Amino acid sequence: MSQPSAPGGYANTSTELDPALLRVAAVVVLGTFMSILDTTIVNVAINDLAKEFNSTLPTIQWVSTGYMLALATVIPLTGYFADRFGTKRLYMISIGLFLAGSILSGAAWSAESLIAFRVLQGLGGGMIMPAGMTILTHAAGPQRMGRVMGLVGVPMLLGPILGPILGGLFVDQFTLFGLTFDWRWIFYVNVPVGIVALLMAQRFLPTDESKPHHKLDWLGVLLLSPGMAIFVYGLAETASAGGFGSTKTLVPVIVGTVLVLAFIRHASRDEDPLIDVSLFKKMPVGPSAGTTFLFGTAFFGTMFLVPLYLQIVHGKSAFDSGLLIAPQGIGAMIMMPVSGRLTDKTGPGRIVLVGLALVTSAMLALTQVDENTSLWIFCAILFVNGLGMGSTMMPAMSAAMRSLQRDEVARATSGLNVVQRTGGAMGTAILAVVLTHQLQDRLPGNGASGEQGLGALSSVPASEKAQIVPSIADAFGHTFWWSAVIIAIAFIPAYFLPRDKPVMPEAPSGAGGQQAAQAPALMVD
Repeated sequence: MSQPSAPGGYANTSTELDPALLRVAAVVVLGTFMSILDTTIVNVAINDLAKEFNSTLPTIQWVSTGYMLALATVIPLTGYFADRFGTKRLYMISIGLFLAGSILSGAAWSAESLIAFRVLQGLGGGMIMPAGMTILTHAAGPQRMGRVMGLVGVPMLLGPILGPILGGLFVDQFTLFGLTFDWRWIFYVNVPVGIVALLMAQRFLPTDESKPHHKLDWLGVLLLSPGMAIFVYGLAETASAGGFGSTKTLVPVIVGTVLVLAFIRHASRDEDPLIDVSLFKKMPVGPSAGTTFLFGTAFFGTMFLVPLYLQIVHGKSAFDSGLLIAPQGIGAMIMMPVSGRLTDKTGPGRIVLVGLALVTSAMLALTQVDENTSLWIFCAILFVNGLGMGSTMMPAMSAAMRSLQRDEVARATSGLNVVQRTGGAMGTAILAVVLTHQLQDRLPGNGASGEQGLGALSSVPASEKAQIVPSIADAFGHTFWWSAVIIAIAFIPAYFLPRDKPVMPEAPSGAGGQQAAQAPALMVD
């Protein structure tokens, strides 16, 4: 049955989190969690996969890099596909592609086949989050966006935390009910979750009408998707290439940047661009994008450093490291629903500033870690970091959605996801290079490349490692300063986020207003 159209083209103006909206949120949570979990669960298995397929580390690293490149390539297309096929259909197709890639990856027989299947998996995974966020924004409307984002934001922060735990379990192998779980289950674990997500999507997601009259911006595709992929490739190669100064890294980063800038210039002039960059000139979309980018840079960079610190300095296993990171997820789970309610009542600006203050204090505390830092204190720092993250990420994203018309949401969501993914890739690459250089300064014989800088430590005898651990811990402490500075800069765009209660956007007057008012209402199957 159809629901009346509201101002701005949204389904309704309800302020309550009704059961229908909660079911939509549950479907989006399942798909989003599955796609984010997969970006981190593979990382702890890279060395084991190299041994399994008798492959070199630079080759097997493409299991992660290929997935990232596929994500970067397909995300910009999500807005067009959402308009062309409808968001519900796109969401289900994305999950289907992701499941196919997961099953094939688990059955891989060589490093090359695994890399190819991971690319397929990334093509589906890249569209799951922006399509899901578009569906949720349409269903919730501005009045409920903060609380809904608080609910679905939990898996976004839990994925990078649970990934290393599950990855460590499967890599170590265990038997349950006569069934042996090994590295292949890093991919097979997505299958039951994905099947449930597909069934729930078919049953509970509202159906929206497609807009086939929108033509694809082919020039935008040829500029942005390759530009993003080449740029991410350059970033992914920074650690193994020894830094940003090498030709192997610098050339793709420059080429990718030029292509992206050319796309921005093209999109600002085109009537129907792949991503409407003019939206980022609006308040508060621009400040939201800036805050999201800087937060993603610091967050994913820190998530790269923390497990390494625990494994190298404290000698913890991948599984134990994942458990020690769990307090951060607990902090996020506690704060996200609270920050969501407060966002709807007071506006996102105040909440995000408080969250950034908590994250900054945690980052500053991490700069002081050494080899004698108590793990209890370390977990307490991560808990505070989780509280801050729970107050920052989703309120910042919901701030952008509150001012948009319904037909602007799909492409704005794609743009914000591009910004967030780029920030995450940059954060990981930057901190990998910084840590490598810090180790080289303190351990001159440790090698020149990122692979040598970190990998060589595993071959150091235990008696010698005890002598160099203080220097290694000091290198981590100095590297955490970069995260602290990046997150502190995020205060600048966050200062311009709205600090008032969100209201339902009014339909513009004239023909445009008529079009918005007549936007297709959501249909519930």
